[in-house]
Parts: sequence; C-alpha cells; structure tokens
Amino acid sequence: QVQLVESGGGTVHTGGSLRLSCAGSGSSLDSYTIAWFRQAPGKDREGVACVMMMASVGTTYGPSVKGRFVISRDNAKNTVYLQMDNLRPEDSATYFCAAESMGGFDALCLTFAYDIWGQGTQVTVSA
Repeated sequence: QVQLVESGGGTVHTGGSLRLSCAGSGSSLDSYTIAWFRQAPGKDREGVACVMMMASVGTTYGPSVKGRFVISRDNAKNTVYLQMDNLRPEDSATYFCAAESMGGFDALCLTFAYDIWGQGTQVTVSA
C-alpha cells in the first residue's frame, strides 16, 4: 500500500503562488487516482483537484479553483503536484493528498472513496 507525504505549504500574499507536492512511497502512484482536498477551521472538507490513474490521466477541479490550480504527475519522482496560482485568502487551509485504486468516471474523481491520506500541509494566504 502506498504512503503519502505532502510538502510545499507556507504563507504567501494574495495573488502569490505555491506548489504542493504529494510524494508516494511503498508503491507507484500511477496505479492510484490521486486527489487534493483542503479543510479550513470550522469548514467542511473540500475537493480541490484530482488526477486519474495512468489508464486515463484525466483531471477534474473544484469550482473555486478552476483556472487557477493545476494538478500534475511526475512518475519518475513518484510525485503528484498541485500548482496554485493567483491565491486568495479563502484558499487558506490545510491541504491533504489522498489516493484510491478502484477508479471510475473521470469527472467524478473528487467523489471517490479515498482510503489513503497524507498528514497535510498548511497554506496561508494573507490579504
């Protein structure tokens, strides 16, 4: 079973950029659909972006980040990235990556039953 470790969080000003990394170990990430979720204090967890396992490599984005965030894979590094541009204060949250191996319809990948989670990385966007 794969283990996930997130990194790349930090504090930026509004309009800035960050790139989060989700590094896999123990198994190849290309056998998994990988998603990024975020959760701010007092709020529900929100699906941010997902990328399908290698057979499809389709991507889906949550409505609040579409056009600003890009999810991608680097199979050589066994890592999935989340490039976040034009950040806003409302993007502040703990960001988690998650993995699942059952697959399904690309456009629904943010609703899959993810059963492997990383520990999270904090993103803070100041006004």
